[in-house]
Amino acid sequence: MPHAIRIHEYGGPEVMRWEEVQVGEPGPGEVRIRQTAVGLNYIDIYGRTGLYAGTLPTGLGGEAAGVVEVVGPGVTDLKPGDRVAYGIAPIGAYADVRLVPADRLLKLPDAITDTTAAAMMLKGLTVQYLLRQTYEVKRGDTILCHAAAGGVGLILCQWAKHLGATVIGTVSSDEKAALARAHGCDHPIVYTREDFAARVLEITGGQKLPVVYDSIGKSTFMKSLDCLAPLGLMVSYGNVSGPVESFNLGILASKGSLYVTRPTLNTYAAKRERLVAMARDLFEVVSTGAVQIKVHQTYPLKDAARAHRDLEAGKTSGSSVLTV
Repeated sequence: MPHAIRIHEYGGPEVMRWEEVQVGEPGPGEVRIRQTAVGLNYIDIYGRTGLYAGTLPTGLGGEAAGVVEVVGPGVTDLKPGDRVAYGIAPIGAYADVRLVPADRLLKLPDAITDTTAAAMMLKGLTVQYLLRQTYEVKRGDTILCHAAAGGVGLILCQWAKHLGATVIGTVSSDEKAALARAHGCDHPIVYTREDFAARVLEITGGQKLPVVYDSIGKSTFMKSLDCLAPLGLMVSYGNVSGPVESFNLGILASKGSLYVTRPTLNTYAAKRERLVAMARDLFEVVSTGAVQIKVHQTYPLKDAARAHRDLEAGKTSGSSVLTV
């Protein structure tokens, strides 16, 4: 009998239940896949706590890899036995078997394992739109990435370095600073003992930055604005420390006619053709070794609550995968 992690109320990791579920035959445009590895992402915590609320009961997770078992009517580009992965799909990835819309699935190249795919799809596609679309990083740019030793951060640092950028990154410890540096971060800043805005000013010789990538939210947002050069872009794409509070837009004028955006992967990859193009970029940099995906933690899927506790407590680094 198939199983999945389900929640019947919002709350801490204790609300997550490993339950038997019914998985029927795929309908038109759907595919049934047997999953082998599931990605762990901070957005999963938002779903569990109700920050991103939906209809209860519900599953969790939006990233996984596996093998096609059955295709539904109208699906012509996938067949049983195909290795596939997804990073943007209806919630419910914390499962061993599930139905997924075919237009959200991507065939995996032979060079990319299921575990690697589960660790990189949501995070890697996020980095693709951040670096190649939200702000197109070019050779000679100096950028700031918060949480540089996290799953998204390690991919972003490597990819930005590959594009010719100088990367400044914030981390919480010397250990994570070493990890970020090994993945392309030129200037790790240990924010627990250093003022990151002052260090950015020092590193750039007072020139500041064209862009800041901030997944932390409330606790870093205002100081991140101080890191931007006139006409710079503040990219706020996460809420680890809580949602950014309302502020007077006049602050953007006083700090140099700054721009602010709150992008999401769902928007950038809404159309199938965009999703495929983004995945092609991601598969290329991973397959060529320009970006290396290293899984630093693995947990059995049924122990997802322990994974959530570790992630919230800052005990993880890089990517984590739930194994099926």
